[in-house]
Amino acid sequence: MPSEVLILGAGFGGLEVAARLSEASDTSVHVTLIDHNDGLIFGFSKLDILFGIATRDQVRCSYRDIRLDRVEFRQERVTSIDPHRRAVVTDQHTYQPDVLVVALGADYDHAATPGFVEDGFEFYSVDGAERLRDRLESFDGGDIVLAILSTPFKCPPAPYEAVLLLHDQLVQRGARDATRIELITPMASPIPVSPSASELIVTELAARDIRYTPNQRVRELDPVKHMAKLKDDEIRYDLFIGVPVHRVPTVVAESGLTDGGSDGWVAVDPRTLATPYPGVYALGDCADAPVPRAGVFAESAARVVAEQILAALHGGPPGGPFDGTGICYLELGDGRVGKVDADFLSGPAPTAPLRGPSRALKQEKERSAEVRRRRWFAGAAD
Repeated sequence: MPSEVLILGAGFGGLEVAARLSEASDTSVHVTLIDHNDGLIFGFSKLDILFGIATRDQVRCSYRDIRLDRVEFRQERVTSIDPHRRAVVTDQHTYQPDVLVVALGADYDHAATPGFVEDGFEFYSVDGAERLRDRLESFDGGDIVLAILSTPFKCPPAPYEAVLLLHDQLVQRGARDATRIELITPMASPIPVSPSASELIVTELAARDIRYTPNQRVRELDPVKHMAKLKDDEIRYDLFIGVPVHRVPTVVAESGLTDGGSDGWVAVDPRTLATPYPGVYALGDCADAPVPRAGVFAESAARVVAEQILAALHGGPPGGPFDGTGICYLELGDGRVGKVDADFLSGPAPTAPLRGPSRALKQEKERSAEVRRRRWFAGAAD
């Protein structure tokens, strides 16, 4: 009998599950892939948008270009999920597949930090990156505060990449000497799993006279006085940039999938990414897996989910458990890139050695992105 697989979310995780099922020799599996967007913009491309290197249209991959056998993409918005019955309602259809994969990512809760909506900027969304880009065009000096407002958050290196590249842009525009920059984070180090990468980042920040304040969290902004309030201190700013509070999409929270998960994320078996509901999996940013929220880890989880699906539907070995591996590239400015090769789960303790930085790794990063575009989007590079 044909087997219907429904994937909610066409980010790194959802696309890679679809690609692996498409490649499987079992031609009876049909995949429906749903996303409310009409295309994908890789997370690291938002920095290109922020600093005027590219526009959203130049870095966007259209879902119309998905060319995967037995995979049908539908642009729809999910309105309800019933994991007990594997029933999904969208703004256009109702589905009840044999297997459901939830890969809807994380949303941003700007209002969770008082004053942030009124007086803050962010670059984690495409709209936010464009808005901040436009603000930076008229910025000629003053106090800039970039703060990580909560954990967990997507792509742990991104705030540090952004502030280093911001320094370079201000230098090019002749505004750096008139600007004070501070980065505030509730974390003890930039990338806790990688002491070598953390040391490199702290060194790079110091070399650019960017003040680094760990173990502190901005609790609210005063939009009138332009003050960022910490537990026992206040910091003045002319421009406040925040990594907003992350949360699961409302439709996921209302489904009951987060019951048993930590801090409101979807509860999954860390070895298989299965939820407590038969035939329902979750992966990527919305899942409570013991790895950072980043596309590379969603991609490695997709392999496990695809193997689990094929084994459950048609027999055979399910493959190995999720090992939590992924490669993260770290932009340091001046064309230099570092590379962290992380392994969270396959050994007795997480490891994340650092390579570089070098300009050769910049080229490697670009090739890696091109491989994904060609794998998921036919003709995306043409």
